[in-house]
Amino acid sequence: MAQPQRKLVSGPAPTPARHGKHKLDELDPERVAKHLVMFEPTEHDLENLVAEARLRIPGLAPASEAIRVQRHNPFCILALARKNRFDSANPVGEGFIASLPLNSLGLQMLALGTFDAASPDLRLLTKPSERPAGIYIWGVFAPGPLAGGVALYMQRVSMPQYAGVDLYSRARTEEGIQFHQVLGFQLGTTINAIEAPDVWKFKRSPAQPPYDNYVPGAAPGQLGITVARSMEDLSRVIAIRSAVYIGEQECPYEEEYDGNDLAASHLIAYVGDEPAGCLRLRFFADFVKVERLAVRKEFRKTRAAFQLVQAGLKLCQKKGYRRAYGHSQTRLTNFWGRFGFHTFEGGKSFVFSDFDYVEMVADLEPDADAVAIGSDPYAIIRPEGRWHTPGILERSAKRAATSPSIKNKA
Repeated sequence: MAQPQRKLVSGPAPTPARHGKHKLDELDPERVAKHLVMFEPTEHDLENLVAEARLRIPGLAPASEAIRVQRHNPFCILALARKNRFDSANPVGEGFIASLPLNSLGLQMLALGTFDAASPDLRLLTKPSERPAGIYIWGVFAPGPLAGGVALYMQRVSMPQYAGVDLYSRARTEEGIQFHQVLGFQLGTTINAIEAPDVWKFKRSPAQPPYDNYVPGAAPGQLGITVARSMEDLSRVIAIRSAVYIGEQECPYEEEYDGNDLAASHLIAYVGDEPAGCLRLRFFADFVKVERLAVRKEFRKTRAAFQLVQAGLKLCQKKGYRRAYGHSQTRLTNFWGRFGFHTFEGGKSFVFSDFDYVEMVADLEPDADAVAIGSDPYAIIRPEGRWHTPGILERSAKRAATSPSIKNKA
């Protein structure tokens, strides 16, 4: 596309004090979403956008290259438009952000300086379902008020498939250098032991674990999972299970709400911001019971069920468990088999709430950094499923130990 980027932030060239003034991972997509939209352009729209951009950006690749890349992976080029001008029935872009999701070979060739950004080799780009090794910012055309679209782009790459993947780019002009500095890129990096002094890099935080990757304000259709941590979360769980088990399967209320919900951990799946499914985990001495998987019928064509089970098992591994146990309806044993569950040898077949069940078990490999005695004491007191990020009690540790209640008694 183009290696130089059009300047997105107005004003004089940034001084060292302004470096990272609009850091990419601190932009507010919710505020921007009130005014801008981001979408996949049609080929006709893309052709017009590139034609307009070529009048303003020197060295921009022809539309034919952009279309070729977009056909390979639609994520590569995302159009921007002002909301008050946008017609969803006939979407027309006013700008775009183009990026190339590179596989490991593509990232290595970028470091060596042999990656051809003018005519990318599609073999070096990931397919739509693959996680990239790095994301190369190919070109940005976001004049005027469209500059805020960068926040929408960062929201898009917060999806589990792209979360934590570092961003790379090159700058050939003064405007490009300003663009990278203001957004927090650093010049020079090392990729697979290869020095790349002319490559700019924006290092992103590690990918969120699958049991804590829901981002409020997520794009419609984006799937995320989180642990229920509040009474409002628990009400969402109850609503989902009422719709599925009581509404659809006609389970009696007292059988569905069996007295175990306050002695368990619950995962919630969101599609966009809509609660779509849930899973319950109950922890025993040497095994965890996986149960009460429910997905609302309007979301059963998504991967919510699969991601809930995968996330639940990952959470169990993070807690050091080596065995999972569950009761599967006999018609669903193949589903659970995809996660390593198999019929428990010597187990029983039985009936409850009008369905027939079998016992199933799965062997787990504990996480290499599982929470255990000897772990960071602050990590152990963090909220359930948030062991990877500092908690509120660590902030309280900045205060001195004054023991106020003891002194008051004295």
